[in-house]
Amino acid sequence: MNYDVIIGLEIHAALNTKSKMFCSCPNENSSEPNTNVCPICLGHPGTLPTANIQAIEDTILLGLALGCDINQHSKFDRKNYFYPDLPKGYQISQYDIPFCEGGKLEANNKTVDITRIHLEEDTGRLSHPPISDESLVDFNRAGTPLVELVTEPVIRDAATAKAFGQRYQQVLRYLRISNADMEKGEMRCEANISLQKKDSWKYKDGHIIPIGNAKLNHKVELKNINSFKAMEKAIEFEIKRQSALIDKGEQIPAETRGWNDIKNETVRQRVKETSADYRYFPDPDLPPVVINDKQLKEIKSRMVELPWNAELRLRSDYGLGEYDAQVLASDIHISSFAEEVMSEMQAWVESEKDLWERQRIILAKLATNWIINELLKHLNEKNESIADIKVTAEHFAKFIIMIHQGKINSSAAQTILNEMMKIGGEPDAIMRKLNLEIIDDEKVLIEAIKKIIKDKPDQVAEFKKGKTTVIQFLIGQVMAATKGAANPAIVKSLLEKELNK
Repeated sequence: MNYDVIIGLEIHAALNTKSKMFCSCPNENSSEPNTNVCPICLGHPGTLPTANIQAIEDTILLGLALGCDINQHSKFDRKNYFYPDLPKGYQISQYDIPFCEGGKLEANNKTVDITRIHLEEDTGRLSHPPISDESLVDFNRAGTPLVELVTEPVIRDAATAKAFGQRYQQVLRYLRISNADMEKGEMRCEANISLQKKDSWKYKDGHIIPIGNAKLNHKVELKNINSFKAMEKAIEFEIKRQSALIDKGEQIPAETRGWNDIKNETVRQRVKETSADYRYFPDPDLPPVVINDKQLKEIKSRMVELPWNAELRLRSDYGLGEYDAQVLASDIHISSFAEEVMSEMQAWVESEKDLWERQRIILAKLATNWIINELLKHLNEKNESIADIKVTAEHFAKFIIMIHQGKINSSAAQTILNEMMKIGGEPDAIMRKLNLEIIDDEKVLIEAIKKIIKDKPDQVAEFKKGKTTVIQFLIGQVMAATKGAANPAIVKSLLEKELNK
């Protein structure tokens, strides 16, 4: 790369309050267009908005989580522009005094500085039926509280931009203020990208400024990004596109481009606006917002363990590796499920008059392996969430204990987990129902072994001639004869004795 890549992100997330930002309409998706609406969110003349205090507190909580400075005296502003999905002809947002300023978030082992976090209302939603020249507008989403985070232009590659978005999504979910599902439009990421010649610019007070008489290239804003994978691909495409234009000596216009997921390319949408184009001014219908010290203290009391702290604690409390801790802490529902499983296993260990300290690392690692490699694999294949599964933490803990005690082998455990995922229920009841309890009765196993020796004379002869690896085949035959319920270690020991007689 012959140029320096400069990326800044703007991320909108819909807050999951019960009502909209400035009216009492339900803040929820509806399959019927224009049903969750009222004169206020439809922008009828003479209506007066009232700010949603829960949305304000959620925004401040987010700012505290990310180390922002909180403006206890703030206000709302009008952002003026015309578009069919904006019924009032302006959007209520925040301009020069946002609720949160500054802050940082680690992503991809890099620190990304945050410019601001502010609160605003969402617009309606446009749809364009394929067999019609019409465009339809649904105002159900109009007025939904949106929290917008803006980063400093300090990101240098697509991978870090993607990692930042994923980490930020984790924070929103841990705080339980937004579901932040990009596929559902609950979180929308926009990237501002520019390429500059090396040694032609410097970063000062949040701005990219030229060195000497150097002329800077314009930045381009990317929209229509509906997944983190698309974000990475869109940024990588735009870097290559801008690089090729500069190589040719062409100008890069300041514009907004959309990402086309089918063609895997960005397409021009419109010329980029500036803040002056929006003619911001304080909203005359909404009084300034004052958060006193008591209110701020109450908001701080809602702070929860954040994902990076959860990762560190999982490693220290249960001896997990960095990767395993990151996977468990990647989603608040997975993390909560894992914690409940650990708690249930601890209760079982202590009920057996054993010390949890002696067993915790072995059991925690066993449970983590089954959660990551099996449980999450089932969920990913079916595109389901761990919050929706029929397996309870109590039953999963019992399932892990059964494996730990040697009551079931790996094959039987797979079968039992599949059944638990389908119908739920206790693992020991499923084990008995399917006759999967491990067989370690030597009389039963010797009987099965003698039959295999009788039925496989050629393989037995090879073993006696010194081809000892054949024993694995014979063990497999015994396991098949017992439907995988035999204890393989005992089978091997008994088989060797019988073969050497």
